[in-house]
Amino acid sequence: MAKSLTRKIIEAHLSEGSFEPGKEISLIIDQTLTQDATGTLAALEFEALGLERVRTEVSVSYVDHNILQADFKNPDDHRFLRSFAARYGLWFSPPGNGICHQLHALFFGRPGATLLGSDSHTPHGGGLGMLAMGAGGLDVAAAMAGVPFSLPCPKVLGVRLVGELSPWVGAKDVILELLRRLTVKGGVGLVLEYFGPGVETLNLYQRTAITNMGAELGATGSIFPSDEQTRRFLAEQGREEAWQPLAADPDCDDYDRVEEIDLSALEPLVACPSSPDAVRPAAQLTDVPVEQVIIGSCGGGSYWDLMILAAALKDKHPAPGVSLAVNPGSRQALAQIAANGTLGDLLEAGVRLHQAGCLGCIGMSQAPATGTASVRTFPRNFPGRSGTKGDQVYLCGPQVAAATALAGHIADPRELGPAPVVPPAPPVRPNAMAAPPADGSGVEVLRGPNIAPFPQLEELTEDLSCTVTLKVGDNITTDHIMPAGSQILPLRSNVPAISRFVFAAVDESFADRTQAVGSAVVVGGDNYGQGSSREHAALAPRYLGVRVKIVKSFARIHRANLINFGIVPLVLADPADYDRLDEGQLIEFPGLKTALLEEVERYEAILEGQPLPLLIAASQREREILAAGGRLNYIKNML
Repeated sequence: MAKSLTRKIIEAHLSEGSFEPGKEISLIIDQTLTQDATGTLAALEFEALGLERVRTEVSVSYVDHNILQADFKNPDDHRFLRSFAARYGLWFSPPGNGICHQLHALFFGRPGATLLGSDSHTPHGGGLGMLAMGAGGLDVAAAMAGVPFSLPCPKVLGVRLVGELSPWVGAKDVILELLRRLTVKGGVGLVLEYFGPGVETLNLYQRTAITNMGAELGATGSIFPSDEQTRRFLAEQGREEAWQPLAADPDCDDYDRVEEIDLSALEPLVACPSSPDAVRPAAQLTDVPVEQVIIGSCGGGSYWDLMILAAALKDKHPAPGVSLAVNPGSRQALAQIAANGTLGDLLEAGVRLHQAGCLGCIGMSQAPATGTASVRTFPRNFPGRSGTKGDQVYLCGPQVAAATALAGHIADPRELGPAPVVPPAPPVRPNAMAAPPADGSGVEVLRGPNIAPFPQLEELTEDLSCTVTLKVGDNITTDHIMPAGSQILPLRSNVPAISRFVFAAVDESFADRTQAVGSAVVVGGDNYGQGSSREHAALAPRYLGVRVKIVKSFARIHRANLINFGIVPLVLADPADYDRLDEGQLIEFPGLKTALLEEVERYEAILEGQPLPLLIAASQREREILAAGGRLNYIKNML
C-alpha cells in the first residue's frame, strides 16, 4: 500500500495498537507545549505524579494568554511556571515573547516529530510536517511524564492543492474555503493531509496559518509534507539540521477521501458572525461598516502577515473611526519588521501596536464597542468570545483586514491595486526563552495565593442518581461551558474560584444549582464541546458535581477531557430521546461502574421510571479511567 504521511508518522510512533481508523492507539510523544491559561493546571498535575524531570525530547512552558497584569494573579502564575520549568526540565518563554504555536514552529518544531499541546491550535505545527495535536492539560502532563498519548486512530482526508494563489488571496482563504465546504464538524476524527502541485507554492508562514485553523474543523490534526520550503524556513532559523524530507508515497491510496482545491480559483473570504464556517466572499459584504480591525493571533500575526498589512498601508491611513491594532505573533516578527523599517511604516499609518501575545483572540482586552463590527485575522468568532455581548466578529486574512481598515467597511483587497511582494525575513532572531538547568532538583517552585491545590476526585460509585441541571443545543463550545476573558482567565490555577463561572454566559445560576443537587447531569446536542482544548470545561463542572453528560455527539478533545476528570460521556442511542430530557429531571444510572468495566456498549438509564437507552463508546483504558474517578487517579495507581 502507498502510505500517507500521517500513517507513516503514526506507525513510527506507535506504542500500542495499529493503524486502523476508529480503533484506539497510543503514540509516543516527542515534544510538548503548554500555555499559561492551561499550563498552570498541567504543571500541578505533573507535580502530582511525583517525577523528578520531564521525559520528552523537549517540553516548553509558554506564557502568551494571561499576559496582562492587572493584579497579583497572572504574575503569580508566571512566576510559578518559570520556577516549575527550571525545576522539572522545561524551556520557559516569558510574557511578551510571543504566542506558543508561532514560537514552537520557529525554535523547536521538526518534521516527523509528534507534538502534543494543551491548546487546540497546536496543529499549527503540522505546517512543518509534524503530527501536532491539541489535548487537555492532563494528557499533556502525562506525555511530559513519558506516558503515551491515546486517541482513536484518525482517518486521513487528503486535500489536493492545485494551481497558485492569485494576488491578494492568502492562506486564510484556503482554510476558510474548507470550512465553507466541510463545516465546523467536518474534520472530526480526521487528519487533513495536504498534497499536490499547489503545495510547493505555499511558504511555511502560509502552511502553518492553514494547519492552525484546521482546529475549527474539529480535526485531530493537519499536516503538510516536509520539502524545500520547509528546509528553507528551518535554515532561516539556523536549524537546518532539523530538516528531513517527508511526504506521502507517490500515488498514495491511503486517503479516506480527497478534497481538491484549485488555489487559483479562490477569492478573498470572510467568516461571518458567529461561527468560523459562516463563510462568504468579501466582495459580498461591502455593506458592513467596521470600527475595529486587528491583525494578530497564532494564525494571523506572523512576519508574513505583518508585511502584507504594511505594504497595503504604505503612505495611507485607516478610514476615520477605524481602530487598527497589531498583535505580533512573536517577538521575532516584531524585531524583523523593525529591522527592515516596516515597523516605522505601520506606526506612521496610525497602527496601535500591542505586545506579542493572544490578547483579543481570547477576550483578554481589545473588546469591540457595543453594536459594532470587528474584523480580525483570528481563528475563532464564537459568540461573546471578544468580551462584548452580542459581538459581530468577522474573520479573514491580512489582505481583507488591510483593505477593510482603509475602507471603513469590509472590502475586497483586489481593489487595492498590485499585490505586495513580501521580501525574505531579515536574519534577526531575538529570543527570551530560558533553557532549563541541567539539574533542577535544587530549584524552589514558587507559589503565590492564586495557586490553589489540585482538587481530590473520588472514584465512580456503582450506582448514580443525577439531576439534570442544564439542557443545551448543538455546537456548544468550550467558551459556552468555561468562558475566557480578563475576569476569568486569571483563575485558571484556582479551580474552586473558576468553577463559579461554569456556563455563566448560558445560565448564571448553573453553578449554585449544580452544587446544591450534589450529583448532576448535563444534556447537549451534536458536536458538544467544540473549540478550545481547555480542560477547565471538564474539571470545573466535575468540581461542582457533574458526573455524567448525555449528548447526541461529542467533540474529540472535550470528550477526552471529560474522561480524564471522571465525567462519564454518554451518547443517546436514539437522538429523538433528546426531546424527552429536560432540566430538573432525575436520571438513575444503576450498575454504571460495572457496565463500564464489563465493556457494555448499550446501557439503559432510568428516566422518570422509563428506560433511556444510551451508548458507552469507550475503550477499555477509558472505562478504567472513568471507574477510577479520573486519569490522575488512574496514572497514580499505575505508577
